[in-house]
Amino acid sequence: MAFSADELRVLRRALATALNPAPLQDDDVQDCLRLADSVDEAVREAGRLRAFLLADLVRYRQALPGSLAGYLELLEDALAAGYDPGADDLAALRALRGNPAAAALLARCQVLAERSVRTRLAKVAQARAPQPRQIGRPRALLLALPGGRASEEGPKPPAPSGPTGPGPKPPAPGERPVPKPSEVFPPRRRPVPPPPPEERAVG
Repeated sequence: MAFSADELRVLRRALATALNPAPLQDDDVQDCLRLADSVDEAVREAGRLRAFLLADLVRYRQALPGSLAGYLELLEDALAAGYDPGADDLAALRALRGNPAAAALLARCQVLAERSVRTRLAKVAQARAPQPRQIGRPRALLLALPGGRASEEGPKPPAPSGPTGPGPKPPAPGERPVPKPSEVFPPRRRPVPPPPPEERAVG
């Protein structure tokens, strides 16, 4: 793509305005819009030319080997425009490797084809690779702050020393203690056996 001298001046002004924003005059705005339209049209024309070139390349390849010279020329133009040679192009060049120009073009196309395959495989592997799991930030420990609720409640009484375990609860103030069963029901006294008959006769 080539720019005329006027288009280059418009492009220079547009770049200067992008670096140092400033209000543009109406004429400058119209020039920028015309330049943008020209660039879009050039891109569309390049796409049309590329489509025509690839269609001619297919026709010349199907007419091989009689169209050898035209096919090699069209293939070089397509490669210069960014065309990736396909399997049909490689097969046609292998069949024509007896020609030095075709052999040199075959070596070039093999390098480009391998590079294209590696690029596609890398994209597929990257798309299928598992994404790293995002681990959340650890929670911060909550520490007691001075002057908090614990300090308002006052100091805690010291823990009683001695063995710990379940035991009778002390009665609350003003509450009558519950008597033990041994205090309510005294133990029964065992009956004394009668003396033997001999002792009773003596007595």
